Amino acid sequence: MYSVTASEDPILTKMASNNEAQIFATDQVLSVLMAAPRSVYSWDLVATKTEDGKIFLDKRPNSVVDYLTVNETANDPPSDEREGINNVAALSQEATLINLNFSQMLLQKKAAEIEFKNPNPFAEPGARNINMAYRYQKFSMDGTEIIVRTELDTFMESSGKRSYVKLCALNEFDPRLSGSVDWRRKLDTQNGAVLAAELKNNSNKLAMWTAKAFMSGADHMRMGFVSRVHPKGCYDHSILQVQQNSTKAFAQQINLNMENCWGIVKGFCDVINKQEPGKYVLLKDANKPLVRIYNVPQDAFEHHEVEVVEATEEMDYDEQFLA
Repeated sequence: MYSVTASEDPILTKMASNNEAQIFATDQVLSVLMAAPRSVYSWDLVATKTEDGKIFLDKRPNSVVDYLTVNETANDPPSDEREGINNVAALSQEATLINLNFSQMLLQKKAAEIEFKNPNPFAEPGARNINMAYRYQKFSMDGTEIIVRTELDTFMESSGKRSYVKLCALNEFDPRLSGSVDWRRKLDTQNGAVLAAELKNNSNKLAMWTAKAFMSGADHMRMGFVSRVHPKGCYDHSILQVQQNSTKAFAQQINLNMENCWGIVKGFCDVINKQEPGKYVLLKDANKPLVRIYNVPQDAFEHHEVEVVEATEEMDYDEQFLA
């Protein structure tokens, strides 16, 4: 799986050179902005305004936005200080890998594939690439056009009609710690209670998934409920149930209004558009509904070789300053 940011996408950069839109982004970055009012943890995004007025909304390499959160909006969220497999970082990595594997397990491997107009721009020859399609969508935000690289997981065909599907998986790590109901005992008999608990504990994650489904044009969201085989093991899991929902119906269920979501994106883009050409960082404060915007140098996140100078006896140190 490739997680290439917008400014490094060859297709988006070509579209920018052809003046096909003013703003360019990926659905991953936009979903973070759209669900910002529901987020609790800190995150950061990078906005670059070029000399000709184009705006690229990016993420840093190996950014936290590449990983899914677990129980971020719960009353008792996972702790950073907790050691073992149930701290924030470990649970985030586990949830991300579960979703990646879940999206591949539900596919019919022998079914005919859909060939899109252009090949995968990131596929490496000889590499084993996951089954996923990129779809470049153009949207208009009150006259401001934005092109978004979206991801499609799979499709269904019914009565000769094709519809796209977004695949995602909720995961249970330990009912005693997560504050939710026991899925193995309640999922079949109290499905509504389980989903309501997840809407409360993972409001931000569900909103991001739904926003990504809308942007990609997925008509349905197929959601899996995945639980650990044993609470003390984070590598073995069982799929307990898979539910399918209409994207529009699910958005209403979680109270997500896409017009408001696009309004958030346009608001940030308008702020960046008023600035001088350069690079800006959008930093979300932890536990606060506040996003700060900083102007940073163009090479702020590039790796540099640091020359280490060894101190000699001839150097005169100020002991008070060093103290």
